Amino acid sequence: MAILGIFKTNAVTKQMYEELRKEVDWEHQHPDGAVFHAGAFDDSGNFCVADIWESQEHLNNFINNRLLPVMKKINMPMPEGEIFQINDVSAFPGIGKYREWYKT
Repeated sequence: MAILGIFKTNAVTKQMYEELRKEVDWEHQHPDGAVFHAGAFDDSGNFCVADIWESQEHLNNFINNRLLPVMKKINMPMPEGEIFQINDVSAFPGIGKYREWYKT
């Protein structure tokens, strides 16, 4: 069953996140079972990630095999997370502009 993962922390910097993105390279080496990812910072520097995965197993595999090794390497703490079973996913036409923006 598809899941939504929400992860939050105030202990991750933009620099850490950008280094993680570069090293893990999920934009070009798409994780198996990943559907959607968004990472964001608020004005106070708090970090939040929202992910949709095909299953909890896919998420766990990605975390354990690709994410955690790089996080340990760059001394990035693991955010607190909650997992929810998906009830509905709606993607609207405007999502396409973010897909192109995200690649840059």
